[in-house]
Amino acid sequence: MFVLNEKVVYPGHGVARVNRIIEKRVAGTITHFFELVFLHKDMTILVPINNLASVGIRRLTSGQNINELMEKLSEPTVVQKLPETLASNWNKRSKEYQGKLRTGNIQEICKIYKDLRSIEKKKELSFGEKNLLQQTEALLVEEIALVKQVEEDKAVEQLRALVCCQPPKAMGPMRTT
Repeated sequence: MFVLNEKVVYPGHGVARVNRIIEKRVAGTITHFFELVFLHKDMTILVPINNLASVGIRRLTSGQNINELMEKLSEPTVVQKLPETLASNWNKRSKEYQGKLRTGNIQEICKIYKDLRSIEKKKELSFGEKNLLQQTEALLVEEIALVKQVEEDKAVEQLRALVCCQPPKAMGPMRTT
């Protein structure tokens, strides 16, 4: 359970502060809600306390976890040879990425970010890819800045420096069956 003024992560939207607990009558039953006020959006939502886990709301990650994620981001990208149809099928990748974003799992968000940065090195990103890259970067930066207690500009610089400067590590062709 969360406490008042605690900062939590709402999947796909970023960090919010638990502003207050509200009691409402819904369908004849008294329900308690957390009122979440987002830090970087002009948005407030009510989440039933009973549904916090199913929505995917979580505490901010630890500093140790941020360090591990940054270490993984700094590792060279492994480029796999994929059949051209899979490599270019943005709709399929977009669905997969959106599913991962909805989980709110910071490790998955890092993978999406690293994938898109890797693709960006090979070709110009499509409009949808650019938007998703911006969204994942904003989600990561917001949490990194809060956990590491640094300005967001500094977190952006660190994040981009980790991913942009690593040459891809080639891997042999992928077998298809």
